[in-house]
Amino acid sequence: MTTSECIRVMLVDDHTMVRRGLATFLQVFDDLELVGEAASGNEAIQLCSRLLPDVVLMDLAMPDMDGVAATRIIRQRFSTVQVLALTSFTEEKLIQFALEAGAIGYLLKDVTADELAQAIRAAHCGRATLSPVAVQAMVHAATQPPAPGHDLTERERAVLTLMVDGLNNTEIAARLVVSPSTIKSHVSQILRKLDVTSRTEAAAMAVRHHLVD
Repeated sequence: MTTSECIRVMLVDDHTMVRRGLATFLQVFDDLELVGEAASGNEAIQLCSRLLPDVVLMDLAMPDMDGVAATRIIRQRFSTVQVLALTSFTEEKLIQFALEAGAIGYLLKDVTADELAQAIRAAHCGRATLSPVAVQAMVHAATQPPAPGHDLTERERAVLTLMVDGLNNTEIAARLVVSPSTIKSHVSQILRKLDVTSRTEAAAMAVRHHLVD
């Protein structure tokens, strides 16, 4: 197989031994070519601009710039480059962040060489590959009810913040330079959206769910 027919792969991991191991994996397959290695998110972005690999194997926990941030920038700047997250972390939030950033797949580092090769080929073709833990995280996220306050507007959050501070409608109106009737309407909407019946309950929920700074 000629070089032009190979899938050009770049490795991003801050551990040299991990990169060496992955490089050894890739050498087993004739259709995969290692074209570059980076030890940080910033280095990965700079290298991508020069090499434009087909697929990037991206670690997520790195100094300088983490893999999620690097993935987002790479996908924004180099749309032809696919990013495959390869990590040892199984936290649901991290999985969601990586996929939202544009990673086409999420694999754990205990993956076999054949599984990794298949995932790289799939990514090159625009197909996702997810480890079972990533699939479970996505299912869990999809079946979770929306977080309280997810639909509050920016102005309603500002009003809620002042409610938490103990201000009444007149005081809030003066602070935000609007009429008390406008604040009364905002408070009614806040109570409805939070599904509570009093300002005290709304303030307590705001604090408990970190809805305000």
